[in-house]
Amino acid sequence: MSQSGAQAAAFFRDVPRNRTVWFVQDEQGSPAPRDSDGTRSLPFWSTSARATRAARVWGHGLWMTSMPLEQWREGELPSAAEDGLLIGINWSGPRLVGWSFTVAETLNRLVAADLPAPHAPSE
Repeated sequence: MSQSGAQAAAFFRDVPRNRTVWFVQDEQGSPAPRDSDGTRSLPFWSTSARATRAARVWGHGLWMTSMPLEQWREGELPSAAEDGLLIGINWSGPRLVGWSFTVAETLNRLVAADLPAPHAPSE
């Protein structure tokens, strides 16, 4: 599995368990960098440590903060979809790179990750 794949897997494992999403911001809001084709992604992280590292890498007075999973799902994600933004997932490394998903893909992956494990059939 690639580093970005491992980071995405960690996001969809950690967030449903901890019920919290982390992001970075300054007085202007959160950064939403463009990728090579011009599409903007709004990045989020699954732990405070990951978001703290991102704030340090980007610098420029950014700080990390969090919000409950339900607030993120019901408020931030629909707003990002309206703005045409992708959702960056656990970007890492010295240049903060990783996978981005559409809002629908993000929600689908969260639903799949939050399902309880299937039970063995009863005898």
